[in-house]
Amino acid sequence: MTAAAAPTLDALEALESESIHIFREVAGEFDRPVILFSGGKDSTLLVHLAVKAFAPAPVPFPLLHVDTGHNYPEVIDFRDRIVERLGLRLEVAHVQDWIDDGRLVERPDGTRNPLQTTPLLDTIVEHRFDAVFGGGRRDEERARAKERIISLRDAFGRWDPRSQRPELWNLYNGRHAPGEHVRVFPISNWTELDVWRYIQREGIELPSIYFAHQREVFRRDGMWLAEGPWGGPRGAETLELRDVRYRTVGDGSCTGAVESTAATVEEIIAEVTASRLTERGATRADDRLSEAAMEDRKREGYF
Repeated sequence: MTAAAAPTLDALEALESESIHIFREVAGEFDRPVILFSGGKDSTLLVHLAVKAFAPAPVPFPLLHVDTGHNYPEVIDFRDRIVERLGLRLEVAHVQDWIDDGRLVERPDGTRNPLQTTPLLDTIVEHRFDAVFGGGRRDEERARAKERIISLRDAFGRWDPRSQRPELWNLYNGRHAPGEHVRVFPISNWTELDVWRYIQREGIELPSIYFAHQREVFRRDGMWLAEGPWGGPRGAETLELRDVRYRTVGDGSCTGAVESTAATVEEIIAEVTASRLTERGATRADDRLSEAAMEDRKREGYF
């Protein structure tokens, strides 16, 4: 009598299984984990996976949002609604507080995305977080492609690619010295298309700006940017009413929209399937500052 063959997981089931395994491994190995949660699709996926990993028990660690003050109101409303619905704990580090007390200085270009690093590191130290979950994926950008699933950060929060450990099969090394911590990326092996297909399968709610809508935008450096407290059109730039959606969300000063009529998850999947640019390459001005913009920020302690 032969043993029954183990059921074969499809691609999404395998990715889900890997991510849930990572959440459980970290929960068992670390004392004070936290999930970075901005209300964007990737961090919303992290929260969904964390809920599945520990159900029917509650998620055993809090969420952390480093709020630039330049976020889209639809995203902040969604963030607060999800936290309340799931009964989660949310810590918010407001960049404005660091500016007000002189620990940070506003940049001349108005963007606050690079200013998130200091509030993030200060909050990690204040709450003694030893494992910080993030929604980074290897398909997004070259610096993230070389990232480990469990990434060691030194006592200053800095990332050094030479100090990262081998990860064989599903064995993860979370060892760290006092003062150090790790960043954990459970969806490293997912692609943008995987994320959307999983959102479709699970019926995950997202902020409305991920779907096509009309918005006044202006063209700068090949991107459609929206007017807001971070600034607006300069010189010959003019506002135009366009059908757009956002592939990624972040600081409004450097997050661009894409022209789109994709108003459903199915239409977005078709659009992403045909795209030849990652969402960061298509819509994030902060990644265009230099060839190594993301890697430089990671070395300073960025997400």
